[in-house]
Amino acid sequence: METRLKLLYPLVILLSSCTNWSILDNYIPPVSLTKQSEVGTLINKDLAAIGKPFLKPTIAVYPTSFTDQTGQRRSNSSYASFSTAITQAPHAYLIRALQHASNGEFFDVVERVGLDNLTKERQLIRSTRKSHKENKDLLPLTFAGLLMEGGVIGYESNIKSGGLGARYLGIGSTKEYRQDIVTVSLRTISVSTGKVLTEVLTTKSILSVAISQDAFRFVSNDTELVEIENGMVENESVNIALQNAIETAVLETINLGLKKNLWRIVDEEILNNIRG
Repeated sequence: METRLKLLYPLVILLSSCTNWSILDNYIPPVSLTKQSEVGTLINKDLAAIGKPFLKPTIAVYPTSFTDQTGQRRSNSSYASFSTAITQAPHAYLIRALQHASNGEFFDVVERVGLDNLTKERQLIRSTRKSHKENKDLLPLTFAGLLMEGGVIGYESNIKSGGLGARYLGIGSTKEYRQDIVTVSLRTISVSTGKVLTEVLTTKSILSVAISQDAFRFVSNDTELVEIENGMVENESVNIALQNAIETAVLETINLGLKKNLWRIVDEEILNNIRG
């Protein structure tokens, strides 16, 4: 019996070592220790690297103009979950994508999410200056020529699911996967005419993977059972997938605007020749 148990020790080490690495990205530890806060960057590097326009369009995003329209709840087969699958503030990702396009040189984004707070603060400044007889006028609010509207219009779970497994002499391994899809719609609207200038629809897959290994053995004259299990599940972040889909939609909106001559990219070589 002791000999058989000793033979099982390397098996335990082997099974435990199989899941020390990420199953979505090979050779990357699944858990990393972050010692300090990090400043998030754009996922879509092409959006940050796009050229500057001749004139920066001024654009507004209202909190009710880009929302979660799916009503999807977080998937859970064990109990009823009231948590939403999608963040209820997707406009934050849209504003960030617009603000950081071309490293902040493409759009002028005006504040409309906290418009009530902004208006109240301006009224407070006016009343304070009036009571103290200060003859200083507030600068007028910048108005937007373009509006961004749309939202997260689809979240479909279990679009694809499957797996693979094998067992031999009580030793087995399985791998399962599941694919979800999030869909984003984005429209650019002219404030002066109300015309829809561009319309973009983007989708992003969300992958979930689970792996497990197990050993099932009888020892001591086949009268004592030894069972060993090991496994790990890794899910792609829904928020990161949503951010990626929104950034891709903004990039495609810029490209469509270039094709329709809504804006033009500055040609650095021509400018350098003129300056030279």
